[in-house]
Amino acid sequence: MTAARAAVEILKREGVTHAFGVPGAAINPFYKALKEGGGVDHTLARHVEGASHMAEGYTRTHPGNIGVCIGTSGPAGTDMITGLYSAIGDSIPILCITGQAPTSVIHKEDFQAVDIASIAKPVTKMAVTVLEAAQVPGVFQQAFHLMRSGRPGPVLIDLPIDVQLTEIEFDPETYQQLPVYKPAASRAQIEKAIGMLVNSERPLIVAGGGIINADASELLVEFAELTGTPVIPTLMGWGIIPDDHELNAGMVGLQTSHRYGNATFLESDFVLGIGNRWANRHTGYKLDVYREGRKFVHVDVEPTQIGKIFAPDYGIASDAKAALELFVEVAKELKAASELPDRGAWIARGQEHKSTLLRRTHFDDIPIKPQRVYEEMNKAFGPETRYVSTIGLSQIAGAQMLHVYKPRHWINCGQAGPLGWTIPAALGVATADPDAQVVALSGDYDFQFMIEELAVGAQHRIPYVHVLVNNSYLGLIRQAQIGLDINFQVNLEFENINAPELGVYGVDHVKVAEGLGCKAIRVTDPADLGAAFEEAKKLAQEYRVPVVVEAILERITNISMSRTADISDVTEFEEIATEPWHAPSSIKTLKA
Repeated sequence: MTAARAAVEILKREGVTHAFGVPGAAINPFYKALKEGGGVDHTLARHVEGASHMAEGYTRTHPGNIGVCIGTSGPAGTDMITGLYSAIGDSIPILCITGQAPTSVIHKEDFQAVDIASIAKPVTKMAVTVLEAAQVPGVFQQAFHLMRSGRPGPVLIDLPIDVQLTEIEFDPETYQQLPVYKPAASRAQIEKAIGMLVNSERPLIVAGGGIINADASELLVEFAELTGTPVIPTLMGWGIIPDDHELNAGMVGLQTSHRYGNATFLESDFVLGIGNRWANRHTGYKLDVYREGRKFVHVDVEPTQIGKIFAPDYGIASDAKAALELFVEVAKELKAASELPDRGAWIARGQEHKSTLLRRTHFDDIPIKPQRVYEEMNKAFGPETRYVSTIGLSQIAGAQMLHVYKPRHWINCGQAGPLGWTIPAALGVATADPDAQVVALSGDYDFQFMIEELAVGAQHRIPYVHVLVNNSYLGLIRQAQIGLDINFQVNLEFENINAPELGVYGVDHVKVAEGLGCKAIRVTDPADLGAAFEEAKKLAQEYRVPVVVEAILERITNISMSRTADISDVTEFEEIATEPWHAPSSIKTLKA
């Protein structure tokens, strides 16, 4: 068979059932093999970067998924670099397959010939141009081994067109996956870590995205319940423990944090971090504030992550699931021996914060205040909802005010945060889980970056609801410019000659969405948000296309965040909740 056909047969035997991509001359032999081999469905993207983000959303939706994105030579590969960077930053395995000019002319500046392997190396676990056709099976086998082993991440395989077409000897019936390598904690290491936790008075667990990657969320909750230890999920770990669980202490950080989460953290004296990377939006830049008065244990699958941001008091290189299995085992033994302390008072303290330190969400202002949008989203979308978002004030406010109850139900691009990620990622999520209620969240600028991908949802009948909060501003950048006393090149407003009814809000997103084959609803009164969300759900199911709900916001809203990079100094720009009706969709009713 051709080397391209061998590659397709390996994809199927590695569990791949879906791919996203854009064909082109240099990758057409691979597409021929994809068609003739069968067994792998394909979604045609409108932009190759979009295909890479779709693959990432697909991976993040279910344990074991590996999204595949395919493109031709030259700019197709360079377009996917942002997707690879996003995946490596968040430890997400995706496989990027690119076409390449013939091996004999790669070095001769042939049309669309670029050294994509060298370009991609810094943002992948492996990036290789395969120059010998007989190496194709081994390279693909190694790719899946690397993507799944240790800290997960993406791989790029570049296939010259002549390599794809070359006949090789390959027997797919005898193909086997390579065993996956993951470091595992020892019993002695876990006993030492639990000993430090038991000897503390006010312990916390910081639960990171590595727990979700390891499919170990239930073990984390079990361990927390056994030991009575409150849990601080990171943004990438949000959903590991339900928001309404009594041990969920809220999120911590400069931006995507809760007032009660920061307050509880600052009272703690011991922190067990599992599968997290101490990201600066979580710790703040003032590490002395974050670390003062507390000891740290760090468990991570990647040994070089331990000590990267600061030196913990104890570090364990281990896959999160392997570590948590031992944590649960040892905790059960200690509980049976009555050697675990009573944490009732400490848990109650966190719950007290959770019912008193709330942000206000209920505003009746027109134009709409963004906080009201998230309040209505909490009412309209239930605990089964899979939220998808990337960056901006919309994402920050969403993380402060929305509720998540299950792992992989907040699907967020954390480290890279590329604008435009949300639409294609949501399409990838909805493709991976077609029966789910998928709800994307964007500001107007993120929405406009890859808006053409809405046509993919219309063409392939991929329904989801996209909540678009529009203030015609680069809101997060405008807020970041306050400290520099400027407001420069962040305004998106203009008077649209074709839609004067929009005033200065410029782009007519409803017409654009409809022109791309989707449905769209514009809301200007907060009292209409709930009905709009219900209508959007009905339209998505009836027409099987993306449905956009655009909320016209007040032009300027400052969302709570620290102006000093200090988690103990978060500025509340808006009114905080002082009456129960100020935050009617909060997890706990406000104690006035």
